[in-house]
Amino acid sequence: MVLPGNPETPSATLAVPSDDLRQLADHDATPRVLPGRAGQLAALDTGGDGPRGTVLLVAGFTGSKEDFAPLLAPLAGSGYRVVAIDQRGQYESPGPDDPAAYTVPELAADLVAVAHLLREETGTPHLVGHSFGGLVGRAAVLADPAAFRSLTLLGSGPARLTGPRVALLEHLGPLLDSGGVPLVQETLEQLAMTDERAQAVPEPTRAFYAHRFLGNTAAGLRGMADAMTTEPDRVAELAATGVPVLVAHGEHDDAWTPAVQAEMAQRLGARHEVIPHAVHSPAVENPPQTLRVLESFWTSL
Repeated sequence: MVLPGNPETPSATLAVPSDDLRQLADHDATPRVLPGRAGQLAALDTGGDGPRGTVLLVAGFTGSKEDFAPLLAPLAGSGYRVVAIDQRGQYESPGPDDPAAYTVPELAADLVAVAHLLREETGTPHLVGHSFGGLVGRAAVLADPAAFRSLTLLGSGPARLTGPRVALLEHLGPLLDSGGVPLVQETLEQLAMTDERAQAVPEPTRAFYAHRFLGNTAAGLRGMADAMTTEPDRVAELAATGVPVLVAHGEHDDAWTPAVQAEMAQRLGARHEVIPHAVHSPAVENPPQTLRVLESFWTSL
């Protein structure tokens, strides 16, 4: 389950066929547990020496490592060693019971720890952060620029989230108080089924969304929601690090708007790519173009 977006964006704009399993796409990555700063982090690791580079993929709010499933096998086949993680408190990664443990700096510390491990194993990683994962990824780069070869902000923004999705987040606390994570999942499921795009998702994938959401910790949901709606603008700080940045997003992104992301890219002096036939999750909505954009950026460095 992900936060429902703008129902006016029709499913016809997406590139994936209606029978595509999206987060359940086949891959050969191996489940693995990595050490974070507050506990273990569940991961998928394609392994290998990664002759073309090492990649660390980080999902957004209520997401998981499976949000990159369609990219894993193709990137591994191209010579990359790819690791996708659940952030603390997400899906298969346990997390503390205190919402204060889910601030952007706290989550970023996990990414820095993982990056140091990957550097020892196969090399300094390219970091890709989707949505809220982009805000966390930015903070990780600011904390330790040398730990990353590059940063891709995928459907992310310069500062806190604004717009229609924030209204949903404002109801999160009362729902958690009333019925915990199960009530939040049930409510979001009902909202999602009014969305034409959600109705087009195959049943096995919808079942996975529900199962995954129930794996979130209540503290993680509270803490990440607060972090996502209070993050300051740190674009100038990121630009000053000198770390190469790619700003990429779906042409119909309904979280941070395409215009906001284009302006962010300009301020960063960063490469900017618009992924056609995609909304807020290009990795599952248009995997071929997402792969093209990522590999083109990495090979240019």
